[in-house]
Amino acid sequence: MSLKNNPWVQAARIRTLPLSVSGIILGSFYALSQSYFNWKILGFGILTTIGLQVLSNYANDYGDGIKGTDNDNRVGPKRAIQSGAITPEAMKKGIVITALLTLFFAICLIFVAFSDEYLMYSLFFLALGILAILSAVKYTVGKKAYGYFGLGDLFVFFFFGWVSVLGTYFLYTKQMDYLLVLPASALGFLSAGVLNLNNMRDVISDAESQKNTLVVKMGLANAKIYHYSLLGVSILLTLLFAILYGFRIDQYLFVLVFIPLVKHGITVYKNQEARLLDSELKKLALSTFVLAILLSMCLIF
Repeated sequence: MSLKNNPWVQAARIRTLPLSVSGIILGSFYALSQSYFNWKILGFGILTTIGLQVLSNYANDYGDGIKGTDNDNRVGPKRAIQSGAITPEAMKKGIVITALLTLFFAICLIFVAFSDEYLMYSLFFLALGILAILSAVKYTVGKKAYGYFGLGDLFVFFFFGWVSVLGTYFLYTKQMDYLLVLPASALGFLSAGVLNLNNMRDVISDAESQKNTLVVKMGLANAKIYHYSLLGVSILLTLLFAILYGFRIDQYLFVLVFIPLVKHGITVYKNQEARLLDSELKKLALSTFVLAILLSMCLIF
């Protein structure tokens, strides 16, 4: 069996990983622009974030699988438990192992950043790391899974936006720069857009399974308006950041990413079949990743 066809690799949903590290990259390069940098922080930050994303994907597969949310009426690709490629018991073990590995990476990250000099900072980030692990699991797992109550967008915005970008910057500098809230919020909103797109695609099966995502609660028409708002506000926040930071004209290369974002918004506006939104997930996730890369490059050149 090739690595590509391995059910564990497929359940990890590799296409979601670039989006997950976008905030780590932006926070790191913002710190570098102020002469703060440590390759170990970058490395363990990426490993921790990838661990959280894979953990979330495994837990999502497990939670939706055992609840019957992932069924034949689902539009997206078949999941591991749904297809029988991985048993619920095996996935449970995979979740535990991934959670422990992620916690190990998080502890290494905290030690590299703070050593034994900043005890309170270390305890705070350890608590934040444990909260992130629990949040990754509780999105769909358990009777009170918050993803079934329409709270997924809020958690995605918080962890993929503010925690990822601002938290990473703090690990390097031991201080906050509130101007960074603007691009951090932009990445958070775009990440929430990816989840919203996923939920628009699955709105029918989710409603039938009583998975009350924000899309199920507000309806598809309003979910589209919400989606345009996420895209539009992200673009405006990124531009505002560049203006307030004092970008030179040649540092506005990142605006090229606005082209695929606008095209994506038009595609969502014209869409009449939920299954056709699946291909847009990768486009939006990669656009967000490229935005983080270009914005980071513009900060240091």
